[in-house]
Amino acid sequence: MTYITLPDTHQHRLPFYLAMEEYVARHLDLDDAFFTWQVGPTVIFGRNQLIENEVNMDYCRANGIAAYRRKSGGGCVYADMGNVMLSYITRDESVNLTFNRYLNLIVLLLHRMGIEAQASRRNDILIGGRKVSGNAFYHVPGKSIVHGTMLYDTDLRHMEGSITPNHAKLASKGVSSVRQHIALLKHHTDMTLDAFIAFARHTLCDSELCLDGEAVRKIQEMEQEYLTDAFIYGHNPMYTLTRSGRIEGAGDFEVRMQVKNGVVKDVDIKGDYFLVGDLEGDLLSRLRGCPLQRDALLGALPERLDNTILHLDRDDLIELILKQQ
Repeated sequence: MTYITLPDTHQHRLPFYLAMEEYVARHLDLDDAFFTWQVGPTVIFGRNQLIENEVNMDYCRANGIAAYRRKSGGGCVYADMGNVMLSYITRDESVNLTFNRYLNLIVLLLHRMGIEAQASRRNDILIGGRKVSGNAFYHVPGKSIVHGTMLYDTDLRHMEGSITPNHAKLASKGVSSVRQHIALLKHHTDMTLDAFIAFARHTLCDSELCLDGEAVRKIQEMEQEYLTDAFIYGHNPMYTLTRSGRIEGAGDFEVRMQVKNGVVKDVDIKGDYFLVGDLEGDLLSRLRGCPLQRDALLGALPERLDNTILHLDRDDLIELILKQQ
């Protein structure tokens, strides 16, 4: 695997590194690439999440915490200089297989440090049942991108203040607060953060590629998309009916529908789920024009939805859509 470096040590905003991942995926002819990065206090939320549901913007503004959206699914995370971000890019369009491979790589890396870590069923890496790393993925043509956190000495006060987690999600993990759910790597190793970064680099990679100034310029151009209000805040038209809830194993969902005379005219699905297929073609387009009735929904939706959203069961989604609130 090739480790990607920059020609200088300048610290960039978080969207620069997201664009860097995308640049590596789209423009470099590499089978596998990896790099680490750090940012100042920042919240990053998933592609299909609503910022008002996930981020305490008043707290972020008061404490100088930036907030950005990423192109991968999953939930909202907090990062700072006590945390290291990991980026993995590979020549594989199967995001599901790539994601599992990446999780296993990081678990084995921690095992080599003498730490008993495990991958959760969904997207976390755990130490003693507590989350030390949260991860997400998406793909571009011919490549898959996985990125994640490694919580070494993260400021838990800012993490708790900046993120507004769903209480049902925390309850499903047997905890009442973000702090109870988190493990810090510093409590499980004698390595410093810099030593861990070097260890990960030399353990996972056997070659290095330094990007040149032209590559950095192109990355900065790609970064601009991530900085627009349209990308960060999204376009959220009003819907006449909203159904929200947690589907265990799949994530938190908010189904927003325009319904007229009992028929779904338009629909969108927000949440921290992981998209592994075509949301529009496989799911949303099938719901439009469908009567809001169980038999009609069963007929409109394919039997398997886990090829579109990771671990999603069709019956569970229908129950949520029809739930009375």
